[in-house]
Amino acid sequence: MKLITAIIKPFRLDEVRQALSGGGVQGLTVTEVRGFGRQKGHSEAYRGAEYNFNLVPKLKIEAVVEDDDAFRLADLIARAAHTGNIGDGKIFVSHIENAVRIRTGELDETAL
Repeated sequence: MKLITAIIKPFRLDEVRQALSGGGVQGLTVTEVRGFGRQKGHSEAYRGAEYNFNLVPKLKIEAVVEDDDAFRLADLIARAAHTGNIGDGKIFVSHIENAVRIRTGELDETAL
């Protein structure tokens, strides 16, 4: 099993969710997060004053998938989240050792 963690721009969520649903993902978790990458935040002007935002709002999407599907689904996310602008995000794929469905006690792939 693999954990796909994607950090994306908030307005790309619908496209990414639709791509993952079409790709066979049956569940995912979305969390509102803040952070910065190479751009180190951004500045905005409001009522004549400039404000610096060091932590940019993003969404973190997590989905546990079978090993064979991980890189295909990561590619689907990359295509759906892509705008071509700075701050499009990152995708991480990690190994998951165990999973347990709390309600039934099912383990690993059957728990997905």
